[in-house]
Amino acid sequence: MEPPNATPETPATPPTVRGKDEVALELMKFVAITTGYGKSPQAGTGFSAKPSTRTPEEHAEALLELYDRCRKIVNQDA
Repeated sequence: MEPPNATPETPATPPTVRGKDEVALELMKFVAITTGYGKSPQAGTGFSAKPSTRTPEEHAEALLELYDRCRKIVNQDA
């Protein structure tokens, strides 16, 4: 008899093949995170930046445009 908190073992599932849209999404996230794509420039030491005028909608639009560009790159015939 199993203890009440035991979870039954599930058989290992084979790795799934990633779709091109999923690959494009991962590429978009990588580019956006590493480059700050779509975000307003932040002031650094010794530099002055203009006040942020980008709205959340504009930021979302920039990320959607980046995703579209990534999809086009991933879907190109090799």
